[in-house]
Amino acid sequence: QVQLVESGGGQVQPGGSLRLSCAVSGIHPDFPDLYVIGWFRQAPGKEREGVSCISITDGSTHYSDSVKGRFTLSRDNSANMVFLQMNSMKPEDTGVYYCGAELRVGGAQYVCTYGHRWIEDWGQGTRVTVSS
Repeated sequence: QVQLVESGGGQVQPGGSLRLSCAVSGIHPDFPDLYVIGWFRQAPGKEREGVSCISITDGSTHYSDSVKGRFTLSRDNSANMVFLQMNSMKPEDTGVYYCGAELRVGGAQYVCTYGHRWIEDWGQGTRVTVSS
């Protein structure tokens, strides 16, 4: 079982910045079956959507059109932490941000686009509010 813990959420004014962190643990060292780690968000009344995902296999990243150029996804050298740097934030970025781990299929773009439908390993989420 994979454990994920998000942190870094809070309130920020439009145009401001926020940095989210996701700590990942519980992956068996003798059987690493982790393919993609991603950030997803859910706004009130809306379906959960992929924001940015990274492939553990090749390091490739994917960003949704709404955040491209404003958000940056990265991970530490040991791959046990993943970060989301959010700049030039907008009110529509408001929502609960979840870190999710995909253990069965790869492809950052594929998982980011459709993974919200089947990913089982989620963190508890961290709330982000963008308002004046």
